[in-house]
Amino acid sequence: MVAPSHLKSFQALELAVRLGSLRAAADVLAITPAAVGQRVKTLEDYLGVDLLMRGRSGLAPTPALAAALPALTAAFRELGAAADTLDLNRGQEIHIAANADIEELWLAPRLRTFKDIYPNVSFCVNGAGDAPFRLGPPDCEIVFAAPREDAASEVLFGDYLLPVCSPENDARTAVLPRRDRLEGFPLLHLDFYKDDPAAQNWPAWIAANKMRRTAPERGIRYQRITRALNAVRADAGVTICGIALLREAVEDGSLALPFGMPSGVRTQHMFQARFRQDALIRPQVRRFRAWLREEAETTRTWLDRVTERKR
Repeated sequence: MVAPSHLKSFQALELAVRLGSLRAAADVLAITPAAVGQRVKTLEDYLGVDLLMRGRSGLAPTPALAAALPALTAAFRELGAAADTLDLNRGQEIHIAANADIEELWLAPRLRTFKDIYPNVSFCVNGAGDAPFRLGPPDCEIVFAAPREDAASEVLFGDYLLPVCSPENDARTAVLPRRDRLEGFPLLHLDFYKDDPAAQNWPAWIAANKMRRTAPERGIRYQRITRALNAVRADAGVTICGIALLREAVEDGSLALPFGMPSGVRTQHMFQARFRQDALIRPQVRRFRAWLREEAETTRTWLDRVTERKR
């Protein structure tokens, strides 16, 4: 059996005709336009015919090439399909770019259960994990933002915002009249939710709950939920935070809700997963999406239960 020859030249030729220029073909192949031209010339020299000519809209096939072009295009389409099929089995890798707080507080602790079910699947989350980092778009992006309705987006759950503090600080202030419990107490400002139309900052929350507090806009600001919670756990103050990511801490009492569920508000923004459409061709990504839906449903059910039960 004779091995195929001039495969790179055929590839350069097909791309140049389909895209209309040597430069466009060069961009796809990550080589120079001169190198593309040389590959085509090598094939022309071998066959003894011209294959390309300059047309009004760019490069065009000569009559000698035109008859063979449909077979050439079909051949590279089949090669692409074969490459995609083989890529389905590449390391069983899933690459995720996630908001750092949801990754640390919610996703990472739960990924162990997915790995127990599918031990051969490896993950690279935010550039780290048991799968090697790769350039290019991730298979899945997890964000907190206004909901998007499209086939690639998966709404996971919303959040419920209310004051959070350490058990020690909750006990310290519990002896005071409710209206005065924040007067003179350090307020920590968490900016994670600031773009959500429904979210309340400290001045808005204090006014809505008829509390008394001098200069409620003052205090240390945090961008990350985890950093604000570290300060809360160190008894540095109280912050307004969502509890969707904090189920374990709320249930075991390591974080206190000093004013109870009635003081909270639902967010309009949602935690959501956005999948690349071509990534969803891969079975391991579809399995991950189905698993993510189940985990999100568990969180939504818990959030609905605790917010309704304690109102």
